[in-house]
Amino acid sequence: MLRGLLIVAKYGFKKPTTIRYPEEKRTLPLASRGRHYLTKWPDGKERCVGCELCAIVCPAQAIYVKPASNTPEEQHSHGERYAKDFQINMTRCIYCGLCEEACPTGAIILSNEYELSAYSRQDLIFTKEKLTEKFPGESGRDPTREI
Repeated sequence: MLRGLLIVAKYGFKKPTTIRYPEEKRTLPLASRGRHYLTKWPDGKERCVGCELCAIVCPAQAIYVKPASNTPEEQHSHGERYAKDFQINMTRCIYCGLCEEACPTGAIILSNEYELSAYSRQDLIFTKEKLTEKFPGESGRDPTREI
């Protein structure tokens, strides 16, 4: 009983390590994986060339890519193709980061954002519009960095 009281006395007067979430956010390590982003080049064009390597390598089969060809009138990316439709089912995603590693152009990245809750399953299917950066560098990645 005395040993138990000594443990209580040892830890009872220490400063608590809890944070006041959501007012205070925890800083995550740089290697942490969270929300997915489709990045853009500095000129505003998409990095994704529709190669489907991310969908092939995904162990949870959470990624769907429908490629289409660029036309001279309508250039979406620097390659011959682009991703016409890109979806990630976040209910299936296991945040392994293999999609990020497999991408030859560095189009898909996993940021440090971890607040990904929703009220329905449909809201957790991230489409291309939700995944694409609004402006180059919005995801926190340096848009001038080459792969």
